[in-house]
Amino acid sequence: MICTYYADVRCLENGALFRERLKQLSPYRQQKIAILRHEKDRNRSLAAGLLLDHALAVYGLQERSVEYEIGEWGKPVLKYHPEICFSLSHSGDYAICTIGDKMVGNDIERVRAGRLKVADRFFAREELDWLYGARQEEEQTLRMFRLWTMKESFVKAVGRGMSLSLKDFVIHMDEESGRVRVRHSVDAKYYHMREYREIEGYCTAVCVQESADIAYGMIPVDFY
Repeated sequence: MICTYYADVRCLENGALFRERLKQLSPYRQQKIAILRHEKDRNRSLAAGLLLDHALAVYGLQERSVEYEIGEWGKPVLKYHPEICFSLSHSGDYAICTIGDKMVGNDIERVRAGRLKVADRFFAREELDWLYGARQEEEQTLRMFRLWTMKESFVKAVGRGMSLSLKDFVIHMDEESGRVRVRHSVDAKYYHMREYREIEGYCTAVCVQESADIAYGMIPVDFY
């Protein structure tokens, strides 16, 4: 089962709670948080680590007890538990963690107006046709963020990082069936995509390598 957890990071603005929860995480995670300059970035990073800790508990593990390896393209994996795959993301006031037994990538983005130029720069022609097929700019903006989160989640799922251009693959939206397909030449594998809209004002996507049982709906986590 592929599960996605999410949390509102604003509770970590409480300094005492932040320091208490930081102690739960590994030195590796603590160091990643410590080098961030802005408080909001530290809160989001801490929340992502805490969600991973929460998700690992299902497997009888603690985040502070695991060791990481960094792959060829910079993707972190669990050194002694290759059977467990995870992906972390955060934006605005929320962080997410997706975990399961297949290669997985996720992304969350807060929907903001005035970002359509990003699509013009990074999206494939077919994606732009679908995006600008919407009449209202508000719907175009929503489609842009839907595509962006799906493209980012695919890049993270294949573990190629910035070495893979966003124009090197296409997210195909089939409005009649409601299905999403990824056309690519990265490898010979199929990637399944799912969108979540649990959080108002945000787009969230999860991409999983090959067929997998992906949970419907995200699971909220409270850090108090």
